[in-house]
Amino acid sequence: MELTQELDEDWWEVEALFDLCFAPGREALSSYRLRDGVDPVAELCRVAREDGILSGAIRAWPVRISGHSAALIGPVAVHPTHQGEGLGGAMIRDVVARGAEIGWHRMLLVGDAPYYGRFGFSRLDDVIMPPPTNPERVLGFGDWTGVRGNVVRAAAAGAPPAHQAGGNPVS
Repeated sequence: MELTQELDEDWWEVEALFDLCFAPGREALSSYRLRDGVDPVAELCRVAREDGILSGAIRAWPVRISGHSAALIGPVAVHPTHQGEGLGGAMIRDVVARGAEIGWHRMLLVGDAPYYGRFGFSRLDDVIMPPPTNPERVLGFGDWTGVRGNVVRAAAAGAPPAHQAGGNPVS
């Protein structure tokens, strides 16, 4: 399995994987409202391929919480033929490590605490995702000391544009 940065030419193949792995209407979730019109963090958008075939994908988006930046991780998808092999965990660990390397000291996601807790994520009681997000599923990794409030789109909060890397990263 090879894990690389998602490129522009991967976009639609990744979208097809997300459609396969998630219920119809996934784009109606509150986390998608935070992504609308905002470039993803290119270095944290990764694809996993085996023999050139897409097996998994993960993306991350800049958000703001009361003036603080964070990377909102998601979606995370593993093709059904590779579920249960540890690929999702490998992608999470990769994004967390890469994020730390490039200065994303806070990561946020909406998910199951027992699963993501294995990777160092814990519940964020004072960070509020747009409704109808279940507050018990709002999880964070990194330094959240003193960070509290509503999660908003990075563009709406005047955050700098997403990081750019070499090659043709997702934009």
